[in-house]
Amino acid sequence: MRSITPRRVLSREQQTEITRIIVKVGQMLAQFGAESRIIEQTTVRLGMALGLESVEMAISSSAIVLTSLYQGGCVTTTRRVREHGINMQVVCEIQRICIMAEKELIGAREVRQRLEAIVPFHYHPWLVVPMVGLSCGAFSLLFGGDWPIFLVTCFSSAVAMRVRQLIARHHHSPLINFAVTGFIATLLSSSATFFGWGAQPYLAMAASVLLLVPGFPLINAVSDMVKGYFNMGLARWGTATLLTISAAIGIILAMSLTGIWGWKV
Repeated sequence: MRSITPRRVLSREQQTEITRIIVKVGQMLAQFGAESRIIEQTTVRLGMALGLESVEMAISSSAIVLTSLYQGGCVTTTRRVREHGINMQVVCEIQRICIMAEKELIGAREVRQRLEAIVPFHYHPWLVVPMVGLSCGAFSLLFGGDWPIFLVTCFSSAVAMRVRQLIARHHHSPLINFAVTGFIATLLSSSATFFGWGAQPYLAMAASVLLLVPGFPLINAVSDMVKGYFNMGLARWGTATLLTISAAIGIILAMSLTGIWGWKV
């Protein structure tokens, strides 16, 4: 970790308050999908900017342990990390606050106020639904499908996305969410094969479940392991693997129910 000469004299109470602020930053970054290197760098930079001599932290998939050092005294605290979904708007806002603190435009009190004022931005659900439908439909065209397949894929994936949103709203397990969503998408898209719509109706079954690919967790997992955060990388990889397996279970159940098997992309 870096060490610098503090710009101000801190009391024990101020050190404790700053420690609580920066561990909250690390907690929020972890909860909203930032990679481990960004979590550590942003937290350390903010601690230095607020006057600490050194910041040491350990990151795991379920908790953050952080120790601040100042003139021979240390304060250690732990925060539980609960998954809140991926939201890069929150990550960008926190990094903006860190830069402002480094430029001495704001102090510890203003940092806390700005952190508490952050409200995660979410697109309207009824905007997300048609966009997901169109994106999956576009993939069906890229796979070589025709317009009937495009329409079936759009409808199936849009309905599946809406089901996914409703399940998430009631805070059910993501594993259950992925399984049910995969089941609905495959069940609806198999109608193209059942009724013989389009030249290659099986493409709809393959394209309609692409909304369930856990791309961001997989990217973060690889990034963490490459940069030396093996525990976090393996944890994220395991989460992405479980989500993929859950989606596969839902897809297989739908295929078993309809008797329509196989993708031929």
